Amino acid sequence: MWRSVRPTHRTPHWVRWTQPTPHWGAPVTGGFKVTVPASTANLGPGFDAFGMALGLHDVVEVSVTGSGLKVEVVDAGAGGVADVPTDETHLVYRAIERTCAHLGLEVPGLHLRCFNAIPHARGLGSSAAAVVSGVAAGYALAGRELDAAEALQLAAGFEGHADNAAASLFGGLVLAWCEGGVFHAERLTPHPAIRPVVAVPSVRSATATTRGLLPAVVPHADAAHNAGRAALAVHALTAKPELLLAATDDRLHQSYRAPAYPASTELVATLRARGVAAAVSGAGPTVLALTTAGILPAGAGVEGFDVFELPVDLAGVQVAAQ
Repeated sequence: MWRSVRPTHRTPHWVRWTQPTPHWGAPVTGGFKVTVPASTANLGPGFDAFGMALGLHDVVEVSVTGSGLKVEVVDAGAGGVADVPTDETHLVYRAIERTCAHLGLEVPGLHLRCFNAIPHARGLGSSAAAVVSGVAAGYALAGRELDAAEALQLAAGFEGHADNAAASLFGGLVLAWCEGGVFHAERLTPHPAIRPVVAVPSVRSATATTRGLLPAVVPHADAAHNAGRAALAVHALTAKPELLLAATDDRLHQSYRAPAYPASTELVATLRARGVAAAVSGAGPTVLALTTAGILPAGAGVEGFDVFELPVDLAGVQVAAQ
């Protein structure tokens, strides 16, 4: 069963640590829980630049043990957990290792219980969420308050772009870029009227595969088109949702990737023809609709998709002691 988590209405911060907090100032010797949101990226024209956190959450329970590593993966609605490794190659643990090395901490013995609700390989940021939870766990293990800039470098370094990672770290809407090998992100608060709806197919899509479909060069007219629509999208997403249909039009990536998920491409076209601001979510195949009603129009052709509303998550990653 898919779960939809209610959005938080607290004032967003770069990172929020819920009470009670881990014992900052000394390495954690007990246990804590990391909660991290799903994310959608690109939002149409903002290829590798726009990300938004969604109210569907993975949870990782971390317990410090005497030695060794134990990883349990629990299906909390994501499905496909049988394919997830339970050794040192698990993505959460790899992120913990890298973060602890960065902070000068030897990784202690750990028991990780990973409750997976974000579907894998569907364009909802499951890998970024895993990495972000590992980075946050590494800071907690070191007894350190999470440093936003450092955490973004660590998390985005796994994927080579910061859109999903920044959204899961900071919540809300993010604008991400890389300059001189350094990742940056600016967090914005989306307009409160925006109610994202996702249509998730049963098929998977690998980011590496869909990136391979992109051309090395695009027409100047298409680049200019996307530059204008991306600028418009920032205004539409934060201040004027009635412009979202025009603002989410894309010419840089979705048409080239269409052969990888024809059903998703058809659904996007159908929804847009009916006035819905729809786009492929990230590398696909999930379809994202940015609505103000929280539903899709009747007869939109969503057979073969699981459709549900996911509110914008404004809090980002959260850590709480257990």
